Amino acid sequence: MPEQSNDYRVVVFGAGGVGKSSLVLRFVKGTFRESYIPTIEDTYRQVISCDKSICTLQITDTTGSHQFPAMQRLSISKGHAFILVYSITSKQSLEELKPIYEQVCQIKGDVESIPIMLVGNKCDDTLREVQVSDGESQAKRWKCGFMETSAKTNHNVKELFQELLNLEKRRAVSLQIDGKKSKQQKRTEKLKGKCVVM
Repeated sequence: MPEQSNDYRVVVFGAGGVGKSSLVLRFVKGTFRESYIPTIEDTYRQVISCDKSICTLQITDTTGSHQFPAMQRLSISKGHAFILVYSITSKQSLEELKPIYEQVCQIKGDVESIPIMLVGNKCDDTLREVQVSDGESQAKRWKCGFMETSAKTNHNVKELFQELLNLEKRRAVSLQIDGKKSKQQKRTEKLKGKCVVM
């Protein structure tokens, strides 16, 4: 299948059990699953607005284990933006993001121009091991965005993806909320296919 250039690829990384799939499913389908089912790799698509036209937000939900380094490298090389997820209930899950971030730097080169969000998930949980300040200072060191989310309560999930798209400087990308089209989009579609004499 030929690669479509109007795809905007976001890759979600993090240790097993931090809630990567839960965040993605909450965003794409609005659902939350209590049980944990390990992911190898899943891809989801969502329509977004990109440079004033419609394109597909392709979200790759990766495995939490380190068994597939070749898949990880491929995901990084094809990705346009990255979400690095840890659980606020596990210091170890934040530590496990460091080699992934280093690999993103190694493959992508200048990461300052690449949208990256560091995400502390499960902020609804009371068994906190990672303080907000720890997440913020890690994000400062990595020069990336930071946010705490809860896939369970739907806290900051849509905001996370919107913020990630806001970090994209090379294109104007934004979520197309509820599939509603702006007046400008409707007008553009109406004009398409019509000849205009100048």
